[in-house]
Amino acid sequence: MAEYTLPASPRKQSPREEEIVFESLREFSQLTTWRNTFAGQYEEIAELIDPNSRNTFFYGNFNWPGQKKTDRQVDASGMMALGKFAAICNSLLTPKNLFWHGLHVADDYVMKDRNTRLWLERKTKRLFALRYAPYSGFVGQVQNCYRQLGAYGIKGMFVDEFDTAEHPYQKGIRYKSVPAGELFLRENHQGIVNGFCRWFKLTARQAYEKWGPERFPEVLAPALQQNSEMLYDFLHRVCPQTDYDPERLDTKGKRFASFYISLNGKVLLQEGGYRKFPAAISRYAQAPGESNGRSPAMDVLPALKTLNAEKRTYLKVGHRAADPVLLTTDDGIIDGASISPGAVNKGGMSLDGKPLVGVLPAGDPRISEEMMGMEKALIEDAFLVNLFQMALNLKDLPQMTATQVIEIANQKGILLAPTVGNQEDDLGHMIERELDVSAAIGDDRDDPMPPRLAEALKEKRIEPIYQSPLSRAMRSQEAAGFMRAVEFSKEIIAVTQDPSHLDWADFDTAMPAMADIAGTPISWTASPDKVAQKRQARAAALQEQQKIQAMPAQAAMLKANAVAAKAGMVPPAQAPAQPGPPLTQGA
Repeated sequence: MAEYTLPASPRKQSPREEEIVFESLREFSQLTTWRNTFAGQYEEIAELIDPNSRNTFFYGNFNWPGQKKTDRQVDASGMMALGKFAAICNSLLTPKNLFWHGLHVADDYVMKDRNTRLWLERKTKRLFALRYAPYSGFVGQVQNCYRQLGAYGIKGMFVDEFDTAEHPYQKGIRYKSVPAGELFLRENHQGIVNGFCRWFKLTARQAYEKWGPERFPEVLAPALQQNSEMLYDFLHRVCPQTDYDPERLDTKGKRFASFYISLNGKVLLQEGGYRKFPAAISRYAQAPGESNGRSPAMDVLPALKTLNAEKRTYLKVGHRAADPVLLTTDDGIIDGASISPGAVNKGGMSLDGKPLVGVLPAGDPRISEEMMGMEKALIEDAFLVNLFQMALNLKDLPQMTATQVIEIANQKGILLAPTVGNQEDDLGHMIERELDVSAAIGDDRDDPMPPRLAEALKEKRIEPIYQSPLSRAMRSQEAAGFMRAVEFSKEIIAVTQDPSHLDWADFDTAMPAMADIAGTPISWTASPDKVAQKRQARAAALQEQQKIQAMPAQAAMLKANAVAAKAGMVPPAQAPAQPGPPLTQGA
């Protein structure tokens, strides 16, 4: 049995720590009360499409490991639609196979510096390497986030520095999807989430490993010594720092305060802070006066319940059709008709050959199928399945021009942007936190910033610029408009044979912008100096080609001059110029 060392005398809390615990519990109590109505809806939704989350939304709920949770689920269509919704959001917003965002500074003068843009590109690649590292957990956790967004209208991604206690040389970022039942939100006056309470459970051993013996709550000592696997309640509260001072180097120099509290014993376990908000919180839709979100599942909750009821009826009809109810006469001729294969039922037929055993009509299952189909269509519409398929089926031609491709991307953006486009704003909070953590672990120590960028960051900040498939589809409107105008100009030129109709187009400006919309890395494009060198080389090559093409004519002229000189004739090129008319006064 493992031995744990605890202080001889328990540590006593200071009055300030007791005040922090009191204030944190008071806020948690209020947030819990205000969220309980949502918790009731969450439970209904979980029963139908997310059974693994059942009984996790009310404070104090407990589930035994391995507890059955699908006993109230009859139809799985809603659960499958939720999985598709998560996959759609992932493919549109955070696809693993693409650099779905870049970095920039909101200053045109700074972004004209090619060294700055190249550094930001390298920084983006380092950020993606940290995000998709094997130990980060991002891929699985972001999928959980999208499932919660579709089911409960809220997702929370906690972003923190990787705990190096067991892997001291493995620095990086760790991601944790916060279950909807553990998250209690607070907003500021502008509706921005600036704090939260997270209720979670740990064993006594896990608490000891996280906070050590000095901060370990005395009330859990027996459970620790017994190596109990019983789970106990803990609270993590994040809120704005009340006495924030950017000049300080301790926790007061961080914008957000952080408190870990043991609800058993009401003990402050850890006090800290964050320079950037540590969790990326997103809501799918919000009703007036509510801080929690509302989900697609809430919109079609009646359809989900109806589909479950219809499926029960459908199963009954199918059961009756497969194992029918038999009808017999009441004259006692047939006693206990057998439906086993090969059975012989004496008295089941009259002397004239008419059967005396009938089948009770079971109903028409096609009606139930049609009714269920209507509900499934509504559910898939709410979870964007049909809309996404429509966007995928926009292209009809196997071979398309660049203009057609851009037009299709533009149409997809029109269809999909109003649905999940607002989620990109909330991803910005996650990227902001990632930048802060990567700087803290020294991710940029071998790649110093260019001077112009370092100077700009005294007043500006590095911000994300989204390059996901959805973002490119939304931005393709400009590219589509430019290509349409070029196509119009080409048609006019073909009719008038006047190439000046294309003089309006500034391709030197448009092409780099279109390459950016298409997601082309800056390192794959030529610098202005290289472009100038290429044009100079092309002009020199053209001039040389013209000289080569003119050489036969020059040789013929020299030959003609030689023949004329041999015959005593003055070549035309050497004939004296004929005097012109005298200039008049003042001409």
